[in-house]
Amino acid sequence: MFDHALQLSQQAMITSGIVLLPLLAASLLVGLLVGIFQATTQIQEMTLSFLPKLAVIAVMMYLGGPWFLRILTSFMTHDLANFWQVGNLP
Repeated sequence: MFDHALQLSQQAMITSGIVLLPLLAASLLVGLLVGIFQATTQIQEMTLSFLPKLAVIAVMMYLGGPWFLRILTSFMTHDLANFWQVGNLP
């Protein structure tokens, strides 16, 4: 019983990492580029660093949304199919 719960939680963490990694990588890359731009031009505007990241995340969610949804639904179907093993008392 404990092994199944541990396996399901491990699979949930891996799935969330797979879904969030492209979003975080795109945000990190845009943040780095905006930071370099701000350092070279000495413009220290807070919205200049926030709005491009927000726009990139929105575009990534729009373009990658079907893929994210496919991964999450396959995880949930697998999770719900094997969930009865976690609640099964010895």
